[in-house]
Amino acid sequence: MNRLEGRRALVTGAATGIGRATAYALAQAGADVAFTYLTHEPETVIADIESLGRKVVAYELDARQSWDVDRVVVQAAAELGGGIDILVNNAGGLGGRQSVTGMDDQHWHHVLDLNVSSAFYATRAVLPVMPDGGRIITISSLAGQNGGGTGAVAYATAKAALDGFTRALARELGPRSITVNSVAPGFIGGTPFHALHTPEPAQQAAVAGTPLKRAGTPEDVAAAVVYLASAGAGYVTGTVLDVNGGAYFH
Repeated sequence: MNRLEGRRALVTGAATGIGRATAYALAQAGADVAFTYLTHEPETVIADIESLGRKVVAYELDARQSWDVDRVVVQAAAELGGGIDILVNNAGGLGGRQSVTGMDDQHWHHVLDLNVSSAFYATRAVLPVMPDGGRIITISSLAGQNGGGTGAVAYATAKAALDGFTRALARELGPRSITVNSVAPGFIGGTPFHALHTPEPAQQAAVAGTPLKRAGTPEDVAAAVVYLASAGAGYVTGTVLDVNGGAYFH
């Protein structure tokens, strides 16, 4: 039920971390994959997917720019044979930790554009080339539900907005049998996100506070995405799928 042969996927921000693992997992499941990158080089991801015998194309993209997103979606749909069946809105980031009292307008808009506007632009551009029965999956975060860590107000706000976007879009696209879901990771180790923004003691505390007593991996998140992209999840829409090792229940 989780096989994706004949499906065409677009993953934004997929040169590293969760995006990279997701692009690879979709290809492992049988999909052809287009992905975007900006701050990390794509060559290793391309080689890994090609080694599976799947078609792969990569595009440099600033996902905050709607015109650039439109350009890439048109090119990707053409390269993948005329359409996109699966969209994974993964591009995003913390943008640094800032308190509200110390936050300027630029940081606020940067974080919301990076996480929320990017998903809106990609979704809007993909829908005309997505057949009925397609899949839209957005990577949100545990921060959208529990407020995140210190200095993450803008990030938590953006991720909560993505969950609302998911639910509203699920209603809008239901008549086309397009499912729309979010995946909300908790603490995922081995990613640039935490290497840049989370001190080691805070990382250890996050693991200690998780019932499973381990960090999540990008592959844990990718497996959830593959499920939501598959025929087995055809009756799942408008949901936020938690991948947090039990760190947060609701």
